[in-house]
Amino acid sequence: MKVLGVIVEYNPFHNGHLYHLKKAKELINPDYTVAVMSGNFVQRGEPAIIDKFSRAEIALEMGIDIIFELPFLYSIQDANGFAFGSIGLLDKTKIVTDVVFGSESADIKTLDIIAETLYNQPEDYQILLKKYLKKGYSFPNARKYALIEYFEQNKILSKEQILIIEKSNDILGLEYLIALKKLNSKIIPHTIRRKGSDYNDENFIGNFSSATAIRKLWKEKKYELIKNAVPFKTFEIIQREEKLGKGPIFIEDFELSFLSYLRTLSRDNLKKYYGVNEGLDQRIIEAAKHTNTIKELYHNIKSKRFTYTRIKRTLLNIYFGITNELIENINNTGPQYLRVLGFTEKGRELLSVMRNKVEYPIITTPSNYVSIIKNIERDLKNKRKMWNIDKKTYFKMIEYDFKSTNVYSLYYKNKEYSRYELDKKMKIIYRKGKI
Repeated sequence: MKVLGVIVEYNPFHNGHLYHLKKAKELINPDYTVAVMSGNFVQRGEPAIIDKFSRAEIALEMGIDIIFELPFLYSIQDANGFAFGSIGLLDKTKIVTDVVFGSESADIKTLDIIAETLYNQPEDYQILLKKYLKKGYSFPNARKYALIEYFEQNKILSKEQILIIEKSNDILGLEYLIALKKLNSKIIPHTIRRKGSDYNDENFIGNFSSATAIRKLWKEKKYELIKNAVPFKTFEIIQREEKLGKGPIFIEDFELSFLSYLRTLSRDNLKKYYGVNEGLDQRIIEAAKHTNTIKELYHNIKSKRFTYTRIKRTLLNIYFGITNELIENINNTGPQYLRVLGFTEKGRELLSVMRNKVEYPIITTPSNYVSIIKNIERDLKNKRKMWNIDKKTYFKMIEYDFKSTNVYSLYYKNKEYSRYELDKKMKIIYRKGKI
């Protein structure tokens, strides 16, 4: 049985995503396709434009059989943490055989050579990395220059080959390969070339515009242009969510709450939060005092060492109270459950197979998250099934999922949807029939 795994955000699902999914299926010819998808906050350090339930619904319509939610604590980490959580979740399904990711280079061989070096961390490379960090470069740039010098010294790869890791999706692909090595996973990696504009390109180029460009069009209410860049189902659900008052949501909606919270903090308050180091605490405190828009805040914190995406993610860590200790812990244990947002008829069949294989709970009714642990403890006591779960981490991880959804829903324009703990109220999405 072949099971294809993809790692996605679908923010929102556009024609480039559909192209990637079709090409991945052509490459693998899978019996089933599953996706790990970010929840209501995404890796660029912002809220998703529509909620995870709506995005999961679109993905099922487009040909995914099961949508698993990437726990919030991984979804807003850097490429390393995001990849480790995503690959770790696919690995823990015990049924995913292949993972296909999009990349700018589509050069799996070169990416794997670089990944092997970053996984093994040879001493010569570590010395070079420290040298460039001391010069004040951001970690991604310090790593890039260290790799260039290391591989040129050892005559393994050229500078041109290494520069493929300058692009967003190649960087993520590299981290997926490293995560597979860390986990000693049997999942086979593949990559296909991305089609369309760059990940961060705000310019509309027609059918294959980036998600960034589409979100910009949505903010400007240019619906006719959006129609050209997304499948009809995406456009239909975009319109539905807007009419319901549940979208779109942008980082600017958080402006007042972000700035007011930051102005209550001191440097000592900040140091415990993940990502706050190397003087970033002082830059944040000073910037918060003297700015009144979130974009200005980012700009005033920005430096050669601190990229915009790092700043955005760090501010979310502060906002949600995510500490260094917490991230260190979850990056040691990996995901502690498989949260299902939705499935098709085929997906339901696959879930039945999985239940006999996995050593972590498959959660389809999140409101039962406490009783799930009680049942696991009973199984362990009676030696009915082998479970491999860290109970403390399980609770912390899923409670952050709930917390992030509760915060996200506050920014719905229709406040009726903000009254409930939606993670515990929403039913799993089930798509009947064949696609």
